[in-house]
Amino acid sequence: MSIQDIRSSTETKMNKSLETLQSTLSKIRTGRAHTGLLDHIEVEYYGAMTPLSQVANVNLLDARTLAVQVWEKSMAQVVEKAIRDSDLGLNPQAMGESIRVPMPALTEERRRELTKVVRAEGEDAKVAIRNLRRDANDGLKKLVKDKEISEDDERRAQDVIQKLTDQFVSEIDKLITQKEAEVMKV
Repeated sequence: MSIQDIRSSTETKMNKSLETLQSTLSKIRTGRAHTGLLDHIEVEYYGAMTPLSQVANVNLLDARTLAVQVWEKSMAQVVEKAIRDSDLGLNPQAMGESIRVPMPALTEERRRELTKVVRAEGEDAKVAIRNLRRDANDGLKKLVKDKEISEDDERRAQDVIQKLTDQFVSEIDKLITQKEAEVMKV
């Protein structure tokens, strides 16, 4: 393994951590409806747990209402129950083959709780990034120990890894700030 291999591997893993954070933040409700809100919900479909997107179509009716159009009439009740039982606190209303999912307005207290959740998710992502930095630095130390690179090369590589870490941490901070503003917006 070379310095470049360690750097590119670390950058790839850091990108994955950032994508995971973005995915997690997109699931946090902001009072406005968006189709990605129901992405993580799974329903039982012929004995197997299946993502909602594979048994129904999710559309926006307006800024505060989602419409879920199931493809099989028999799945309407199952989908409605899955949405109701999810951790989103939603109360769907069945209307034949389609289901309306109104978004209740968030209270000030709930908004503050959600910002705490956003900050915690961001901190988890930062910890993951720092762990990747540590792993990269350990790899560099191993290369020095095996006499594959000099200590000067190790120092330069550690500086590069640190700059990469700083870049991703600042990106996480931006995401958190944006999401907090989105959550607190009435």
